[in-house]
Amino acid sequence: MFTKLRNRFLVLNLVIISFMMLVAFVSIYTITYQNVSNDIDMELHRIEDFYHKPDGGGGGPKKGGGKLQPDFMNQAEPPVERSVSFRLQADGQWKLTATDSRFDMDSDFYQAALAKAAAASSGEGQFSLDGTRWAFLALPNGDGHSVVFLDVTAQRKFVTNLVYTFLAVGLAMLIVIYFTSRFFANRAIAPVREAFDKQKQFIADASHELKTPLAVIDTHADVLLANGEETVRSQAKWLHHIKSETERMKTLTNELLYLTRMGDTRGDTLFSTINVSECVESVILTMEAVAYEKELTLRYDIEPNLTMRGSAEQIKQIVMILLDNAIKYSGPNGSIHVALKKRAHDMQLTVANTGEGIAAEHLGRIFDRFYRADASRSRQHGGYGLGLAIAKAIVEQHQGTITVRSVPGDTTTFLVQLP
Repeated sequence: MFTKLRNRFLVLNLVIISFMMLVAFVSIYTITYQNVSNDIDMELHRIEDFYHKPDGGGGGPKKGGGKLQPDFMNQAEPPVERSVSFRLQADGQWKLTATDSRFDMDSDFYQAALAKAAAASSGEGQFSLDGTRWAFLALPNGDGHSVVFLDVTAQRKFVTNLVYTFLAVGLAMLIVIYFTSRFFANRAIAPVREAFDKQKQFIADASHELKTPLAVIDTHADVLLANGEETVRSQAKWLHHIKSETERMKTLTNELLYLTRMGDTRGDTLFSTINVSECVESVILTMEAVAYEKELTLRYDIEPNLTMRGSAEQIKQIVMILLDNAIKYSGPNGSIHVALKKRAHDMQLTVANTGEGIAAEHLGRIFDRFYRADASRSRQHGGYGLGLAIAKAIVEQHQGTITVRSVPGDTTTFLVQLP
């Protein structure tokens, strides 16, 4: 799917750029061609004007189709510098009567050039003769015609080379654009692919988590239906199981909805100045009894009056999640240490506990939704693998960072850096 999406992006990008390049090249070519054509037309008229001057042909054209080399060296104004041109005069039947040229060309060449001009439907045009491109301008001259010829091979070659240049540059640009677009398309699609994969995994994990309580509820409902003659009191244990699984599903759906709202409202939450020290202490006081019941040692070191802009309830939720995890996964007669200290312009919350720890291969995914380093132990404790994902979302919403360090068989430490 993503390969097709990338290819469609590439094709669309290349089509748009190719169209823009084509429009640009055609515009440049059209303007250049018109300018060259106008220059040729102007030069033909200048040459025609020159040949019609009283001294334009030097000694004048030679009658009867003969050749005459005009003495241009003695002319004060040559026709056009660096141009090859000549004039032919013909009668009404387009038969050559005179030539006016400074180049020594045979009569067959003149006859062929005049025939090309005579065959044209208009009084001007271009033709190729003996590998040379000529432009001509034919004007009436008494009962005959006066035709001026100009060598435009260089101009024609310039226009042709312009087309070849456009093709080469266009092809090179398309190749560069293709690989550039492919590179950026891959980079643009990568986050989409990652989000799609996470969404698929999220749906699969959520379905898996919901499947177990639904199966339990369905089984216990079948038991109740099979014993319809029994009283409600005698079937209370099945009802309690259904109630317990319903609560589990309620907790799961609430956590999922909370994560969804965190993603949708990120940046829209109203923050105020809060006392983080008081938030942390209030959660610790709440959890002290739980730690005592499990025979765990809970120590804390809270620097007073540390403040920041944020949500007090969300900061409490972070502490509750980390402290609850520490209590659940601490070993027998273990210890938990909570600290809140100022570090330069930030504050650092540390929650550490003794226990089995987390293996190195799990540390990189510990904050993923539904991820459990030990699924069996997590299910025993009633967790879904969403707590740390929620904690990370809250920390990021407060422009902070959360990390974890663990030594298997010794200590696990969560570090929260808040601005």
